[in-house]
Amino acid sequence: MNEIKATLRDSKTARWMVLILVSFTMMCAYYLTDAMAPLQERLQANLSWSASDYGFFTSGYGWFNVFLLMLVFSGMILDKMGVRFTGILSIGIMLIGAAIKYWAISGHVQGMFELNILGWQAISSSAKSSVVAGFGFAIFGVGCEMFGIAANKAVVRWFRGKEMALAIGLNTSTGRIGTALAMFTPIPLVRMTGDISAPVLLALVLLCIGMLVFILFTVMDRKLDKEDADAGVAADEEFKFADILEIGKNRAFWYITTLCVLFYSAVFPFIKYAVNLMVQKFDISDSFAGYIPALLPFGALLLTPVFGNLFDKKGKGATIMIIGSILLVCVHLLFSIPSLNSFPIAIGLVILLGIAFSMVPAAMWPSIAKIIPHSKLGTAYAMTFWVQNWGLMGVPLLIGVVLDKYCITGTITKLVDGKEQVITQYNYMIPMLIFAFFGFLAIGFALLLKAEDRKKGYGLERPNIKE
Repeated sequence: MNEIKATLRDSKTARWMVLILVSFTMMCAYYLTDAMAPLQERLQANLSWSASDYGFFTSGYGWFNVFLLMLVFSGMILDKMGVRFTGILSIGIMLIGAAIKYWAISGHVQGMFELNILGWQAISSSAKSSVVAGFGFAIFGVGCEMFGIAANKAVVRWFRGKEMALAIGLNTSTGRIGTALAMFTPIPLVRMTGDISAPVLLALVLLCIGMLVFILFTVMDRKLDKEDADAGVAADEEFKFADILEIGKNRAFWYITTLCVLFYSAVFPFIKYAVNLMVQKFDISDSFAGYIPALLPFGALLLTPVFGNLFDKKGKGATIMIIGSILLVCVHLLFSIPSLNSFPIAIGLVILLGIAFSMVPAAMWPSIAKIIPHSKLGTAYAMTFWVQNWGLMGVPLLIGVVLDKYCITGTITKLVDGKEQVITQYNYMIPMLIFAFFGFLAIGFALLLKAEDRKKGYGLERPNIKE
C-alpha cells in the first residue's frame, strides 16, 4: 500500500491560518455591501431620493451579475484560472466599483452629464445620483460575488474531509462582521466628517488592506500546489461548457439553489431596511438603531461554529436548513404585527433571526460541495450565486416600490445632524409579510431537498468528517 504523504493542508495551524486570511478579506468586502443601509433617511433627505430611488440604488448590486451573467463567467474563470487569480481580480473589480460609488454619493453627479444622451437630460438630478451610485454598486457586486465563490472553493480545498462545514460557516459569518460594522459605524462617521460618503471612503481603505491580506493567502496556496504535485495529487479537470449542463440536470442542486435565493431574499434586503424599521416602528434613535441589526451577523459568528460542528460530526444538514427556514418565517410574521413595537421585542426577534442566519448557511454551502464534484464546484457556486442575485437585485427594489405605493403614513420634520429635514414615515407590515412568504417557500424547498437526499444518497444527513 502506498504511503500517503502529508501536505500543508494536513496541518491544523496552516489550514486555520488560511481560513483567517480569506475570511478577513471577506469582512473587508462585505462592509461596503451594507454601509449605506443606516443612512437611508439621510440619503433620501440629502440627495432628494425617494424610497424607490433608494431601492433602485440598492438593487444595483445584482444588475451585472444577473443580466450580463457575470457570475456564470466568474465561475468559469475560477475553474479555469484558479482561486488565486480569481481572488486578486475580484478585489480589483471591487475597488473600481467602490470608487465610482464614492464619486456619485459624494455629490459629483450634480451638474454633470448635461448633454441629452438617450434621454439622460430628462432624468432628475436626484435620480442621476442613484443611477450612477447603482452603477458603481453593480461593478462592486460583480467583484464581491466573484470573491465569494472563490473563497468558498478555497475553503473547501483546504478543509475537505476535515472541518468543512465549520470552516465554510465561519468564513461566511466572519465576513458578515463587515455587515455588522456597516450597521453602526456609518452614522458616527457622517457626523464626525459631515460627509455622507465617508463610509464608502472607509470601505475603499478596507479593500486595499484586504488585497494585501489575500496576497499572503496566495503564498500559502501556491506552496500547497507544489506539495500536491509532489504527492501525486491530481489537479482538477479544466472547465468545460458541458459542466453547466451536467450541474443543471441535478435536481438536488436546484432545490438547494432555490432555497438559497428565497432565504437570502428574506435576510439581506431586510438588513437594507432594518435600521429605518427600528427607527420608525420601534421608536429607536437612528444613532442607536444600527446596533440592533448588527446583532444578526455577530450572533451568526458565535452560533455558526455550533451548527457547523453539528453538521461535521453528526450530519443532519437538510434538517438544519428546514428548522432555520421555519425560524425565518416566525421572525418576519412577528415583525409584521403593528402592536409588537417594544424595544425588547426588536432585540429578541433579531437574535432569533441570527439563529436562523447561522443554521441555514452553515449547512447549505457545504451541502453543495457534497452533491457536486470539486472540479465543477466553482461553476456550481457561481450558478447558485447567480440565482441568489436575482433576489438581491429584485427584492430591495420591490420593497422600495411597495413602501412608496402602499406604506406611507405621513411625514415629520425632525433635526438630523443639526438640520431640520422632512422625513417620510412608513408602515413596514407589508414588507415583513413579503419576507415571511419567501421563508415559507424556503421551507418547502428544504423539505424537497431532504426527500431527494433520501432517494439519491448524497449524504446531506451524514457527517462531513471522515474517520
